[in-house]
Amino acid sequence: MERTNWTEIEFILQGLSEYPRIEKLLFVLCLVMYLVILLGNSTLIILTLLESRLHVPMYFFLGNLSFLGIWYTSSFIPSVLIHFLSEKKTISFTRCVIQMSVSYTMGSTECVLLAVMAYDRYVAICNPLRYSIIMSKALCIQMAALSWSLGLLNSLIETVLAVRLPFCGKNIINHFVCEILALVKLACTDISLNEIVIMLGNIIFLFSPLLLICISYIFILSTVLRINSVEGRKKAFSTCSAHMTVVIVFYGTILFTYMKPKSKDSAFNKLITLFYGVVTPMLNPIIYSLRNAEVHGAMRKLMSRHWFWRK
Repeated sequence: MERTNWTEIEFILQGLSEYPRIEKLLFVLCLVMYLVILLGNSTLIILTLLESRLHVPMYFFLGNLSFLGIWYTSSFIPSVLIHFLSEKKTISFTRCVIQMSVSYTMGSTECVLLAVMAYDRYVAICNPLRYSIIMSKALCIQMAALSWSLGLLNSLIETVLAVRLPFCGKNIINHFVCEILALVKLACTDISLNEIVIMLGNIIFLFSPLLLICISYIFILSTVLRINSVEGRKKAFSTCSAHMTVVIVFYGTILFTYMKPKSKDSAFNKLITLFYGVVTPMLNPIIYSLRNAEVHGAMRKLMSRHWFWRK
């Protein structure tokens, strides 16, 4: 079978082409959610940069998480919105690879970053007297850089393996976006190596960080239960409640998406996968802002500065 020049390849993103009315509704819904993601995460980044009280490790990592959320959703939502309103739902090979690699980098990085944030909460609660020494500025930068580097490395390996595949025949991706497994299944050659690497990547970047998060919270729980006062326990739990909620939402949506029984309705499966990619980045700033006195205080201070300069 003759190989096609990859620079000439175009893929058709099928999405929900058979349901045009639903696509119009999804356009409005995804647009609103995307604007919430941009506004919420941008606000958190600005607050963590401008407010000195938020110049602590937890908010440094939260700023990275917010930046990641913006880039992750921006890698696919704009093109999805365009395709919702367009009859021609094609994407070039180059754009498909860029979309796939960016989203995969962000997803892998988020897994590692959540484990890093769990370690930060472990040190804060289990070793509070040495917290500022252990979680130094240099270490925080190194841990954030390691998270981004590992995410980029994982994406690079899987993207390079996918790019080398020959594609021939009907290049129809039964999805809204260029999802890596859906892409490699279109290749007209053996994809066993790609499937093995994807599986190993999922194990390393999903379950290894989850294991580290669970170990961190076992030590945190053990420490908290030894605190005598109820108020002390409540305060300790409140410092990690937001992170715990984000981890539950992130891994909960992944487990629901990929471990639920396969539905015969492919449209339902595609919708679940789409909203999995949008819900977590949208909820992160809401979860960290809800009942957070430091964030509320920083927001009020920023708004008062704004009104002062307007006067």
